[in-house]
Amino acid sequence: MTELGKLLAVFGTLLLILGLAFVALGRTHLPLGHLPGDIYYRDKNGTFYFPLTTCILLSVVLSAIFYLINRFSR
Repeated sequence: MTELGKLLAVFGTLLLILGLAFVALGRTHLPLGHLPGDIYYRDKNGTFYFPLTTCILLSVVLSAIFYLINRFSR
């Protein structure tokens, strides 16, 4: 059970850091979600929005962060 407790503590800490990062990014007025390459289609009957470029950018940044964490934790 101590393994599960440690795992939950780590995930909780990561969620806290991620939440604080989103709050900080929201105050910087970065255009995440409105980058060139994000798909936005509006018709008279509805709207379709898919943040393709934003997803790719976040994937690259998170991959780099997790790579560095894995590299230095050994």
